[in-house]
Amino acid sequence: MSDDPRLGLTVTHRRYVPYAAAHYGGDLVDGAYALGMFGDVATEVAIVLDGDEGLLAGYTEVRFLGPIRAGDVLEATAEVVRIGRRSRELRCTARVVARAQPERGPSAAGVLDPPQTVVEATATLVVPGPAGTP
Repeated sequence: MSDDPRLGLTVTHRRYVPYAAAHYGGDLVDGAYALGMFGDVATEVAIVLDGDEGLLAGYTEVRFLGPIRAGDVLEATAEVVRIGRRSRELRCTARVVARAQPERGPSAAGVLDPPQTVVEATATLVVPGPAGTP
């Protein structure tokens, strides 16, 4: 199956992290924010590959590598790394591509070059089988 043209399909979403999402001191946002974005990109993967929203069945690994803060621009990417009969394994990555810089002023922000990887996960997506199969 290594020549399956669906392998390597990548979907990316970007979202501004609002200050209302801050949950901890220092305008920190909980890691579940990135997991919610992973669910969104996984849904789009299922739609593109299978014409169905599918179901994100679980994660086999989640690593929190850095902070997500209110005022960040967060990019979530899912890449298809394995195709099963009804399952798809996704490599998910969340990166901060821009960040607020309050020390420069109340509305100051800057692009991070390179972006900072803050969450990585391996996800399993399940889609319905062909019509008439269990």
